[in-house]
Amino acid sequence: MAGSSGGRWIEQWDPEDETFWKEKGERIARRNLVFSVLSEHIGFSIWTLWSVMVLFMGPEYGVDPAGKFFLIATATLVGAVIRVPYTFAVARFGGRNWTILSALMLLLPTGAAYLVMEPGTSYGTFLAVAALTGVGGGNFASSMTNINSFFPLRKKGWALGLNAGGGNIGVPVVQLVGLLVIGTAGAAHPRIVLGVYIPLIVIAALCAALFMDNLAPVKNDTGAAKEAVRDPHTWIMSFLYIGTFGSFIGYSFAFGLVLQTQFGRTPLQAASLTFIGPLLGSLIRPVGGSLADRFGGARITLWTFAAMAAATGVVVYASVAESLPVFLVGFIALFVLSGLGNGSTYKMIPGIFQAKALAKGMRGEAAEAYGRRLSGASMGLIGAVGALGGLGINLAFRQSFLTAGTGTGAFVAFLACYGVCFLVTWAVYLRRPAPAPVPEATAEAKPQLSYAEV
Repeated sequence: MAGSSGGRWIEQWDPEDETFWKEKGERIARRNLVFSVLSEHIGFSIWTLWSVMVLFMGPEYGVDPAGKFFLIATATLVGAVIRVPYTFAVARFGGRNWTILSALMLLLPTGAAYLVMEPGTSYGTFLAVAALTGVGGGNFASSMTNINSFFPLRKKGWALGLNAGGGNIGVPVVQLVGLLVIGTAGAAHPRIVLGVYIPLIVIAALCAALFMDNLAPVKNDTGAAKEAVRDPHTWIMSFLYIGTFGSFIGYSFAFGLVLQTQFGRTPLQAASLTFIGPLLGSLIRPVGGSLADRFGGARITLWTFAAMAAATGVVVYASVAESLPVFLVGFIALFVLSGLGNGSTYKMIPGIFQAKALAKGMRGEAAEAYGRRLSGASMGLIGAVGALGGLGINLAFRQSFLTAGTGTGAFVAFLACYGVCFLVTWAVYLRRPAPAPVPEATAEAKPQLSYAEV
């Protein structure tokens, strides 16, 4: 390592070199992964903070269910949009440096919520503070971009799945904290939740400063960004990620409100159930990445969407029949399947661009470098567009409850969406024959990849 720009910088990094990887690369990459997960975990907790805060907002706050859905939709929107600049911040400032800064920025929405969380605060103030929590959503994009650079292609599914899954667990953890506070201190004390997270944010920033590294070879590539925007696979994968991650984050925000509004659960009853789905969906995300490494991300994604459509059918039935037990089974299954799909779709991204490189006749390091450039440039955009799916889910719930008093109409729309995602995955990545093999030009040439293998 050499000092550069006042921080810990690694000047040379080549994870595809197996000797380098075994001797020191893997150890360094895993250490950065651990503390990236910690920071991203806290970021997700703050991003989804208002899925907990709305459970504390009783009649004395003067906010109806539609207004609460709009609060959480605002947080979702800002968290999605801010992912784009966060993606480029890693190369501009360094992965370690940006992790420190982005962690400390979480103090702003947490402190603001601590100040305003009481009856009598205007709805506009609540909206503004909810919007601030969007900075927590941005942490995902910078963390995934950073970790993508540390690991070789053959390990990306596992590493990105673990990184994202560990971050996603921040959703059920903040909901568990809310449950603990409601169950012990009562629904009149939301500031206790916020007081728990302020020191955790400082700890995450401190750990990033002490144990993470910046990669000097990682640079913002304007050409790669423009090429990624023009590439149809970026937008296809964005659409598929709406179906997986958009579902996960949208349901995470809305689950407690749906239980309260449609099934008449009290804040304590809702909080005691809300965390289960996000927890299982987070834990299974690395499994989705590992299965994609083994069987191909497109195959896992395809059957995940089929299963999500089936689970949504169960939820629609339960919603019409007003059966809470059946509803919970179907809804929690949706969380598990969306987590599985999150891992498999993100694994597809680097594989798709490396397959394109091989199809163009690139070989060895040239193909690997092309795959890294394009996948790194596209991940932030795909993550941002995918997160907008969460906005769509919350707005769909808001409209469904406004017009019909139940979420049934929204679930029917989600079922149709999963059907379209299934068809797109099959048509683009599994129906096509594998690209024709390119003759080996050198002894180092690697086998051609088909899209079905990504």
